[in-house]
Amino acid sequence: MTPAAESPVLGLTEWLLIGFLAFLWGGSFFFFAVAVHELPPMTVAFGRVAIGGVVLLALALLTVRAPVTRRLLGAFLIMGLLNNAIPFTLTATAQMHIDSGLASILNGTTPIFSAILAVLVGQEAFAKRRLAGVVLGFLGVVVLLGPKTLASGGGAGWSELLVLGTALSYACAGIFGRRAFQGVPPMLTATGQVVGAALLLAPVALLVDRPWQLAGPSPQAWGALVGIGLLCTALAYPIFFRVLRTAGATNLMLVTLLNPVSALLLGILVLGERPHWTAFAGMALIFAGLLAMDGRVLDRLRPRPVSQNKPMR
Repeated sequence: MTPAAESPVLGLTEWLLIGFLAFLWGGSFFFFAVAVHELPPMTVAFGRVAIGGVVLLALALLTVRAPVTRRLLGAFLIMGLLNNAIPFTLTATAQMHIDSGLASILNGTTPIFSAILAVLVGQEAFAKRRLAGVVLGFLGVVVLLGPKTLASGGGAGWSELLVLGTALSYACAGIFGRRAFQGVPPMLTATGQVVGAALLLAPVALLVDRPWQLAGPSPQAWGALVGIGLLCTALAYPIFFRVLRTAGATNLMLVTLLNPVSALLLGILVLGERPHWTAFAGMALIFAGLLAMDGRVLDRLRPRPVSQNKPMR
């Protein structure tokens, strides 16, 4: 049996891509919150993957020249279930009862689940430094969003459990995807996953939500649905699979720790918000956790052992 490998050390390119993913997905909780005010959760989940799937399919037909086997088709459906259908439905349902900040905190548990699962399945070796960094980063998410966000659950405990289920599903998807799609172009994997999720969600949304009976959504709801389909799905998932292939599941799931940071920075730069000092303290904890997981800065700060060999005279 091949021993589990250490999780790869991230290079500058991977860190930049993870940061860009956090920027894209930081807005997904906002888009969900706007859309579910007028549309039922299954319809929102299906609309997201349907819009993203159409765009990705068109791009893949133009750019990808790779065979699609029967095994790959099955893997696309499983990945679409774990990485799209289940988490999108759970998140949309939960955000009917809890706000986006609390959902973002709970979603920040994804790298913790991912680190544990990667060790259990033998994909990555156990590293105390990595686990400590994940926990430190998660505490930073809690501090960043503040005690008011934690208190906003309103007793809807099942909604919090739904978002934790989302985090676990994302972690399982990362573990499965790294094994199932080795050597497959990221654009093809992203397209197959999103289209597979759309096929799985279409009959469920029709039977459960009966969208033809709904009143016409407002332009804001349509805008949120298009935004989450184009930006958070069609643009984001080719990057997701590119990073998954080179960086591993645990490293990739760090994006969930950075999502609240991107939302905070967007609020400051675009909306002119003035956050409380705890927001900056939370950001500092998150970045400290990321540095601990990366390890290279700590290795440079650690004193080197003095050589026992005396110089020749």
